[in-house]
Amino acid sequence: MDSFIKNNMTSVEPIGEARNQKNNLCSSCGLCSVLAWPVEQSVMSCVFKNGWLGEREKKLFGRERSLDDPVEMRFGITLERFTAQLKKPISGSQWSGIITRLAMRAFEEKLVEGVISLQHTPGHHFFSQPVLARSLDEIHATRGNKPVLSPVLSSLESAYRQRMKKVLVVGAACHLHTLRDFQERHEYLREMEILTIGIPCVDNVARSKWPWILERMSKSPDTACHMEFMQDFRIHIRHLDGSVEKVPFFSLPEELSDPSIFPTACMSCFDYLNSLADITVGYIGAELLPKQKRQWILVRTATGQKLLKLIDAELERYPESGKWECRSFVENTTKRIIESMKETDKEYSPKSRIPLWLGNLLAGVLGMIGPKGIGFAHYSVDFHLIRHYYYVKFRFPEQLEKLVPRHVRSILAEYKLPL
Repeated sequence: MDSFIKNNMTSVEPIGEARNQKNNLCSSCGLCSVLAWPVEQSVMSCVFKNGWLGEREKKLFGRERSLDDPVEMRFGITLERFTAQLKKPISGSQWSGIITRLAMRAFEEKLVEGVISLQHTPGHHFFSQPVLARSLDEIHATRGNKPVLSPVLSSLESAYRQRMKKVLVVGAACHLHTLRDFQERHEYLREMEILTIGIPCVDNVARSKWPWILERMSKSPDTACHMEFMQDFRIHIRHLDGSVEKVPFFSLPEELSDPSIFPTACMSCFDYLNSLADITVGYIGAELLPKQKRQWILVRTATGQKLLKLIDAELERYPESGKWECRSFVENTTKRIIESMKETDKEYSPKSRIPLWLGNLLAGVLGMIGPKGIGFAHYSVDFHLIRHYYYVKFRFPEQLEKLVPRHVRSILAEYKLPL
């Protein structure tokens, strides 16, 4: 599997996909399921109808990201970036629990009346259900990794019907693009103050495909309870007994490299780092260190600064680290990326995989000489932007001009790749 990053989104099969058949792109954001206003109005705000970033970024920040700033092109507009971990990590969180703690503190300080997020589906460690959390216990229950598609925005209906004036939304980029557009375009949420925490997100899977994928990743899929694609070029799968199974990316079966296992919406995403959030909290820009649970924080707006201030005293802060340059590592994969995006009917052998010992050797070497910290984030962003550009080009060429933000073409030009 080519993807390195799995993050917090999940849920049922795409809601609204049947309503969006024209371009066959639907991220299951959940807005189309709201019955408090006409479905057609929800569809008008779909990110796949309006495109990524561009005017929406300009409206939020007063400008688009600079094409003369290679870092801003990748990471988006920020006021501050650093790595951190909670001094007292929250048990059961994906990392140290910064997102959960931000949400709890915002609720405690009455900045918000409720938190729109996800909780795990009862009895399932990887699936989720949308929730409007209205207590600290309910917010605490939103912690943890959930790596499949999610209709987070469906909970807006509850907040709207309860006439809430202040809510916090935790979501992926597709959620926050759609939400910001809808709030401005229509009158329903204009009186509601909405704070946003963004999760870096790419390559989620459809709920129906998850068991099939997990069976091909883990020796014990029935006991797996947490999974993350890590900066050491391995998948870390935690099991119910607390043990951690580490599978090198290189030893995954070849069939997991097929782009068709991912939803078309995720493969057509051009905002990996959730650039319209007030604050983005992820991990790819933080080095993976023993016994550390460092996270990467990108503060984007004054509202994001206000949220961060709530937990600042609870954080151990560290500056960004790692070398920026990763060009050779990206160039070594570009030809394979482009060719794999062309293939639509390739047959894969389930037994075609690199032995674990060799995969671990390769992962170990890359872990030593490969990009780390912001270099790994740089690599990951470029890898996915290149892959998604050619995915759209070969499958939805009529959508290319609308969906692709201008900075993506500038990044492709850096690598002298054809448009």
